[in-house]
Amino acid sequence: MKEPGNYPSKIDKSIDLAKRASVGLQNLTSRQKNQVLNSLADILLKNASSIIGANNKDIRAAKSEGKIPSFIERLALDREKIRSMARSLKEVAKLPDYVGRVMEEKNRPSGIRLKKIRVPLGLVAIIYESRPNVTVDAFALAFKSSNAVILKGGKEIKNTNRVLASLIKNLLKKNGINPNAAMDMSGIKKTETKKLLANKNIDCLIPRGGRGLIEFVRENAKVPVIMTGASVVHAYVDEEADLELAKKVIINAKTRRVSICNALDILLLNKKVCEPMLELLSADLSKKNVELRADKASFRILKQIKYPKLKPVKPADFDTEFLDYILAIKVVNDLDEALEHISAHTLGHSEAIITTSKKKADKFFKAVDAACLYWNTSTQFSDGGEFGLGAEIGISTQKLHARGPFAHEALTTYKYLAESKGKTRK
Repeated sequence: MKEPGNYPSKIDKSIDLAKRASVGLQNLTSRQKNQVLNSLADILLKNASSIIGANNKDIRAAKSEGKIPSFIERLALDREKIRSMARSLKEVAKLPDYVGRVMEEKNRPSGIRLKKIRVPLGLVAIIYESRPNVTVDAFALAFKSSNAVILKGGKEIKNTNRVLASLIKNLLKKNGINPNAAMDMSGIKKTETKKLLANKNIDCLIPRGGRGLIEFVRENAKVPVIMTGASVVHAYVDEEADLELAKKVIINAKTRRVSICNALDILLLNKKVCEPMLELLSADLSKKNVELRADKASFRILKQIKYPKLKPVKPADFDTEFLDYILAIKVVNDLDEALEHISAHTLGHSEAIITTSKKKADKFFKAVDAACLYWNTSTQFSDGGEFGLGAEIGISTQKLHARGPFAHEALTTYKYLAESKGKTRK
């Protein structure tokens, strides 16, 4: 940390203040942290009107810029979503506190005694786009694990974030906690974001968003990063699938919420079931106004049954996270061809197989390299709350430190404590 007052820019000053605030968080008890989280849940509910008012400004700005409906859905808050955010805070408060926990303890032949204990990372920076709920989830999980947090939301939610961050900071101050432990940097310019990505005071940087954001962070970050978010989600319907079950799973995976990273993008159909499967799916997909981008084999079938929103698939579609009511379809000969396609196009997020064959499901689970794999199950379960984590910082698509939905435990590391009565090494 630099000496106070000696900063190259306002961004560096803000980061330094957050870093200094992180040191004091390690002294908070679990009871103190849980009290803050429970209080924040109540404060969100009491201030729902002002939060929604600020959010409406962001929605109007997004609409004036021509943002698509699924983008607006990610951005928008209403009273039910605020209640959900409050419930999530209370769930996080109930979770175990890992900070200070002894992971391992042993005596060594040398005479020293070792303890391996969990400690916070320190200062965590979250860069995300149009989801204001991430502001609350990220603060909650960082605070639960005694980390300070930089909340760098996109300019699309700057008004909403200003209100949410103000509520958080006021609560921290009221509880005698340095309010710089939650630093809002929503809407800062790209040049300032690059400074953020390069500041060595940040112990861990987590981008949460689409491929563009992930690539920007990958190219510019000079601090440790956990990659999350970007996905191209596949579901393969096998020749031994229960087609009614497959229909239920696919409709949910695609249409429950199209604007989230675990929504289905690519449907792979075994050639022996493609026709009956498409006939079963077409009515429900059409009701949901889903545009189908089909390869030659599936296009012919869909054209015959007069599917209303139909386009020939383009090669780029198989590498696209749609985040919209769009589904690409490819017919394959067998499981091996489906596995080849997934291997070539996956981003390692969530992938599914629908089959009655345990042997094929086992083969799929062993062959597919992704954080979350599903058998006869909707990919929309890739979520921290659904995995029992209370909330999530993101869904990691890498293999080191954290993978899949991760929360406050993954925002800790460990250190070794050694003690003896004057032992020296020979």
